[in-house]
Amino acid sequence: MNKAFEVEKTLSQAQALKKVNQAWMKKQAKRPHKQVDQVFHAAHEEVFNTYDCLSCANCCKTTSPIFRPADIERLSKHLGMKPVEFQIEHLIIDEDGDFVLHTSPCTFLNEDNTCSVYEHRPKACREYPHTDRKNMHQILNLTLKNTLVCPAVQLIVKKIQSAASRV
Repeated sequence: MNKAFEVEKTLSQAQALKKVNQAWMKKQAKRPHKQVDQVFHAAHEEVFNTYDCLSCANCCKTTSPIFRPADIERLSKHLGMKPVEFQIEHLIIDEDGDFVLHTSPCTFLNEDNTCSVYEHRPKACREYPHTDRKNMHQILNLTLKNTLVCPAVQLIVKKIQSAASRV
């Protein structure tokens, strides 16, 4: 099966299941926090043992990470720019007051879905899609949003839901 088709199919499923996933996330928030972490982390490992982000890169094509001061400093140094030059050339301040890319797809995304600044990428990129973080209960709303961006997140949620329904 075509990888692009699989990505689109999974993202379409996530869109169709948005309300179901939203209700499910609310239930997860009421579960013991360590238990939520355990099930997400296990599903994250299982999905990412087979999922290849380079076959998709939808996160890089459709969203922007938040750039923290340390990210701006690291990237500007790598690119041989002053931080203020980097900000002017690549970033805007969003409605939350965060620095984000002013264009989509990401300026640093190569045609083969690799990242031209991978070793120097922002912390938000390093941690994406955040499904292996501690205290998952704190970011369930973000996780819900990420089901619509990252097919792997939708697969993780689906895997957890399937396992729970078998118990």
